[in-house]
Amino acid sequence: MKNQLKIVSVAALAAVFAGSALAEEMQLLELELPKPLFAGTPKTIKTPNLERAPVEEKIMVPAGTVNVAAEMEVTGSDDFPVIGELEYITDGDKDGADGSYVELGPGVQWVQIDLGDKKTIYAIALWHYHAQARAYRDVIIQVADDADFIENVQTVFNNDHDNSAGLGVGKDKEYIETNKGKLVDAKGIKGQYVRLYSNGSTGSDMNHYIEVEVFGK
Repeated sequence: MKNQLKIVSVAALAAVFAGSALAEEMQLLELELPKPLFAGTPKTIKTPNLERAPVEEKIMVPAGTVNVAAEMEVTGSDDFPVIGELEYITDGDKDGADGSYVELGPGVQWVQIDLGDKKTIYAIALWHYHAQARAYRDVIIQVADDADFIENVQTVFNNDHDNSAGLGVGKDKEYIETNKGKLVDAKGIKGQYVRLYSNGSTGSDMNHYIEVEVFGK
């Protein structure tokens, strides 16, 4: 019995040290940014939930974290985009010029990425159309285990302040689009599917996506 206890204690101690080693192998997530497409002070944007100043997330991720969404399959609520193709969203092209973005119809629309199998997700980066300063409305990011978003649905970002998208009131703020995109801390949640909603913008009723990156293992 004493020997058994000693083995358990040694194993527990090893686990603690292993956890400490893993904790030390963290690194700052740095995005590769496209060139800025507008300069100067953006025109006045009137929307009730806009952040007062840009918030730049500093997210630490485990070493070896990669963009697990690269070249993965994308589906959406609009099967026939007005402009572009859904595959643009994971093709690695973050430029805001013509031929780099997909335009979906008006109203609440979503795009969805299948990561292939369940992944541990540490951060999600999103680029809407950024050639003009605008704020997209009802930006909601969810992760789930199934394509129908029934099992283990988790919300990692929601700036829908009045529940106009019907997914609940969010506490996050609307933000002005730039070449820096929006980086969201996913805090290591697990899931296979990532779905991103929007409901037009201060620029138009249409919905635009340039690129989505999902950083995980």
